[in-house]
Formats: sequence, C-alpha cells, structure tokens
Amino acid sequence: MKQLVQNLKTGETFLEEVPTPQVGRGQVLIQTRRSLVSLGTERMLVEFGKASLIAKARQQPDKVKQVLDKIQRDGLLPTLEAVFRKLDQPLPLGYCNVGTVVSVGEDVTDLCVGDRVASNGPHAELVCVPRNLVTPVPDSVSDDEAAFTVIGAIALQGVRLLTPTLNETVVVFGLGLVGLLTAELLRLNGCHVIGLDVDENKLQLARKRGFTAFNPADDTDPVLAVLALTRGIGADGVVITASTKSNEVITQTARMSRKKGRIVLVGVVGLSLDRADFYEKELTFRVSCSYGPGRYDEEYEQRGHDYPLPFVRWTENRNFQTIVQLLERQQLDVKPFITEVVSFADYRTIYDSIHQPDRSAIASLLAYPETVRALPIPKITSVRYVGGSATVGIIGAGNFADATLIPALKAAGANLNAIASAGGLNAALLARKYGISESTTDYRQLIDNPEIDLCVIATRHNLHARMTVEALQAGKHVFVEKPLAIYDKELLPIIEAQQATGRLVMVGFNRRFSPYALKMKALVGGRFSAELPMNVIATINAGAIPANSWVHNRAVGGGRVLGEACHFIDLITFLTGSRVISVCMNTMGKQPSETSDSASLLLRYENGSTGVVNYFANGSKAYAKERIEVYSQERTLVLDNFRKLTGYGFKRFSSLSGRQDKGHVEQMKRLIQQVRIGTIDAQDDLLIPFPEIVNTTQTTLAALHSFRQNGWINVKGVGTFQETALSEEHE
Repeated sequence: MKQLVQNLKTGETFLEEVPTPQVGRGQVLIQTRRSLVSLGTERMLVEFGKASLIAKARQQPDKVKQVLDKIQRDGLLPTLEAVFRKLDQPLPLGYCNVGTVVSVGEDVTDLCVGDRVASNGPHAELVCVPRNLVTPVPDSVSDDEAAFTVIGAIALQGVRLLTPTLNETVVVFGLGLVGLLTAELLRLNGCHVIGLDVDENKLQLARKRGFTAFNPADDTDPVLAVLALTRGIGADGVVITASTKSNEVITQTARMSRKKGRIVLVGVVGLSLDRADFYEKELTFRVSCSYGPGRYDEEYEQRGHDYPLPFVRWTENRNFQTIVQLLERQQLDVKPFITEVVSFADYRTIYDSIHQPDRSAIASLLAYPETVRALPIPKITSVRYVGGSATVGIIGAGNFADATLIPALKAAGANLNAIASAGGLNAALLARKYGISESTTDYRQLIDNPEIDLCVIATRHNLHARMTVEALQAGKHVFVEKPLAIYDKELLPIIEAQQATGRLVMVGFNRRFSPYALKMKALVGGRFSAELPMNVIATINAGAIPANSWVHNRAVGGGRVLGEACHFIDLITFLTGSRVISVCMNTMGKQPSETSDSASLLLRYENGSTGVVNYFANGSKAYAKERIEVYSQERTLVLDNFRKLTGYGFKRFSSLSGRQDKGHVEQMKRLIQQVRIGTIDAQDDLLIPFPEIVNTTQTTLAALHSFRQNGWINVKGVGTFQETALSEEHE
C-alpha cells in the first residue's frame, strides 16, 4: 500500500510503498476513502523540514539542549549520527481520515467489516487505528463531510473548555479551518462571534458565513474594535486558533477580554505573558489538548479503557461522535470550507504550494482509489406511482397459495385475473375453486398481460428473485412470498429494477400486520419507538420437517433461516422502529450447518436496540409455536402464539386475547388499497418501506456469512457487492 510521508531532513513529501499494517487487539483496519489535509499543521511540518539545521535548532531549543546533553554523555560523532538518523526517519502526515472497515481486532465488538468510519488515521491507503480513535459515519453524511470529524473535534474541545453561555461575545483569533469550525460551533452555542485574521480570503469567507471579522494588521486596533463592539465590556471569551511565534496575540487577547474573561489556546502562539494583564482582570487561561480527554493517554487510546461517562462526559471519541451527529443533523455545514478535492496520486498539487504565503486554501481533501471490487451501496430513494385496478396474477399454486394467500386476496377485494403453475393441474384446480378467470403453465403470460398490475409470486424460493425482477421490468407491482432472495447476487438486480421502474415491491412479512403486533407497537411508542431502544426476543418452536425437503436445499429453499426466520427479523424491525446493522448466527450440532433449522441470531439495531431470534426445530409440539417478548422502559410485553398479548408495567393495559391472527388478511387489504390509490405520503402507515425489506433480506444473508466466518457481520452492503468479499464458492 502507499502512504504519504515527509523527510524531516529535506522537507520532501512523497508516497512510500509500505506493508499493510497488521490488526492488533482493540484495533480497526480501515481502507481510506478520503483524508483531509490540515493545512496549518502540515504547512508547519513542511516548513520545518525545508529549513536548515540551524533554523531547525532555533525552532526547537529544547531539542538542542537534549543534543548538547547527549554530546557530553556520548560524544560528538555518536550524537550526530543519532540526530541524522532521526531526521532520516520519514514522518507520516495526516490525521483526518474516512474509510471503510476491512478488518477488526480482538475486543472490537461494535464495529464490523463494511462499516464506514472516521478516524485520526494518516494519509494512507490503509490505516490501522485504535478503537477509541474511530467513530461510525451514518449514510447521510458524505465522505467529504466526514473528513472534518477529527479536526472538528479539535475545535469542539476548545469550545468545551471555554464553556460558552447563550448570548456571550467570543473572539476567535485565527480564521483558518480550525478557527472557522470554532466559530460555527460557538454560533451553535448561541454566541456572537468576532473573528480576527490577517488573510483577507479567510475574512471574506467568515463574513459570508455571517460573522463579524476584521484584520488586526490593518489600521483598526483589534482591542479597541472588540471593546467598541461590546460597549466597553470586553469579550466574554477568546479562543486562539492562530499559528504564530509572536507574543502579540496573547497580549491582545488579554487586553480585549472583560474582567474574569476566559482565554483558551488551541493554536500555537508565543506565550510571554504580561502578568499585569492577567492579574488585574483575573483572567482564566487554558490550553486545549487536541481532540479532548483521553488524548495521549495510553490506557485510553492504545488499551481501549474508556473513561466513565458520568465522570468524563466528553472524551475524544465522544467529541468525534458529536461532530458526526452535527453533520448528520445538518447543524454544522462544512461544505463551504472545501477548497479542492485532489486524487491521492496527485498529492503534489497540494503539498508543492502548501508553504506559499498567497495560498488561500481552507480545506484540501485527498480522494483515494476504489480498490475493493464492489459497486457503491445503492441509495434507495422514494418512488411515486399512480393508482391502478389491483388486478392480480398469481404465480405458484401450492398449498400456501391455496390455504392462505388466495383467501386473503379474496378477503381484500382483489380482482383475481389469472394463475400459473408449472404443472398446470394445480393452477386449473385453484382457478375453478376461487373463480379465477384464467390458468396457465407459462407465468410469462401473466407478466406480459397488460390488464394485470400486481403479480403475486408464491413459487419455490429459488425463483423469487428472478421472477420479481422480470415482473418489475414489465411494469408490474410485486408481492413475493418470503424470502425475497436466497443469494447475495440476487438482491442488487431487484433494487435496481425497483428504483428504475418505481413499482411497489412487497414481501410476505405478515406478522407486523397482526392486530397483536400493531398493539405492541403502539404500547412501546408507536411512531416514536425508534427513540426508545429495547430488547426483543422471538422464540420460534418451528417443529421438524423431513431432512429431504426442498426447503433444506441451499440452492432451492435456501434453508429455514432464509425462508422463515426472516419473518421475525422483520417483526423486530417493526417493533424497534430501526434497522439491523450487524448480525451473528450460531447453529446447533457437532457439525453445524448454515441451513440448520435450529439456530440463534443476535441482532444489533441502529438505535441501540437488540434482537434475538431463536428458531428451533427440536421442541415439543405441545408448546406454543411462536413467542415474542419485548423489554423496554421497565415494561414487558409477551405475545403468546399470536393469540394472547400480556403487558407488565403498563398503567392502562394488561392483556389482549382472541383468535390467532398472524396478519395475512390485513397485509393483503393494505396491499390492494395501496396499489389502487397509488403512492401515499405516509407510506409507513400502510405497508413495509422498501429499504426495510432490503435490510431484512441483507440481514438473513449476512447471518449465513456470520456462520461461515464465526463472528459478527455488518449488514450494510451485503447483496450489493459486484464481487462480494465474502466468498460463496461452495454454492
């Protein structure tokens, strides 16, 4: 892999070919997508490298003393050899990195391969970073925006140390990237911000952002200007983000501060303080340490020992999280600060001019090549369509279609036009039984029939994905019995077809439409359930089916986890109001199999909820088949076999019971209604949002990968890779 480094002796910046780092305990290996060039810090390093030995010595007098001590101790030649050896060591550049997790070390349990993350990794194609210096990045935050996470945390820590309060006046001395970010964060805290800088381009950008900004090198005296703007009171606080050797900055900040004002140093300035300035006003002066508490603490950064939140509310990692959350909520807009995006190979475009005084760049980004053999994860957008007649063509005439689907469609008032089955006999019998106009052995006649606007697919599982794509491409809405797909490679064509045609895709995840499930959802928060993390356990006493059944065949039925456990993943998704981010599956037996019908799935959700699906085929038939338990806010719900719901800890609910109802009829009623009326604004109220269907399908597929790899698997991206990194050669 390639990494950007600098020679401290010559100041030359170059790409070095280095081995891929090995992932250790508590570490995360990340493939870089973007990194941000910290122009202030890296300009300082470049200038230091290009300086002569005498100039280097002048810049670091403390190091000169160490060298002199070593000469006395070890002699001149050994000391010179050690100095030149140190200068010959290349220095890694960069600390604002965004990428995709490609491997995790032991003890890292909350990140998975495929997660997009921000870290303080250097400019390199692959970086290995301790977990506490990594934070996940949500889909709504772009790589370019996420690259500001770490440098944003530097600004945030300075603001936290200042402890601003509403309507205070704060001066930001230095309007480079850290200064501009500091100003934005202070504004979020309700402060009036005055910016100072000697660069007219930065001043203009600050003014465009709505800040009062002026040049202290002009005729305007910055101290008098701040006093005038504050009616003689002085600034409540000053954050110094400038980089200069002059002592003038610290003197001016003291003089422009009010009595008992606060000064926080984030940048690097001369620190020859005038005691009188600080003494008379009883000023508070603090130096900010990088990203926040935990920085340079080996126990925290290298060994992963976090500080307890009640005692250290804002660690460096929690500061990272805060910046990402502000970006996600669009409260912090960093896009105006991006001056350029340059390919990693063209790094010289930035570094060859980084030390030039007239360079006006604020933030430069390095874009890295896509080395993973994958397509981008498709973004599923909302699509709109007009209503239709809900004329139905049914593909498949097995027992489930006869006993459940067709009666539910009839109850929903659907117009049943045609039915197809491979053998023909079953289709003819069901057509006669239910008054269906036509029967055929060629399902394509249904797909090509212009009168039919909804295809119901109830075939064996291996045909679901292909037929769904064909029906979508013919302009039909689709209801497909679960599962939607049984192989990773089948999912992306479905997504692409649905997005291209704008047709409705619905999967037979009926249990969320049961009156008992709807009551549970209402009791745990309804629309707001996503804001209340919960634990949900689904235990399914499925019963055994013959070992030679087609359901167990990986290439035909996919196995019962894919074919049946998906019901309960969807139900937990419905109850939690969130989506699965990672899954871990364990199966029973001395020789466990991914198609086992006795398995346990652990689910992690975006909102912090957890789910457990225990799908067992080795229990007693005398015991109830399905049991759902929800634990939330010191309350518990237990649903027994979709016949009785019992609540514990609820003030106005104790139980609901009646006949068994797993939601088949209600789902079909809502499906037919939506096909007839077209897209509605509150789609979530009627049917299952397509992104949730995709997420549930990805989760079941990821569960099989989890079995193969014996660990947690990230759900995002499964089924959307062109050539998935999780091999399925045995298939």
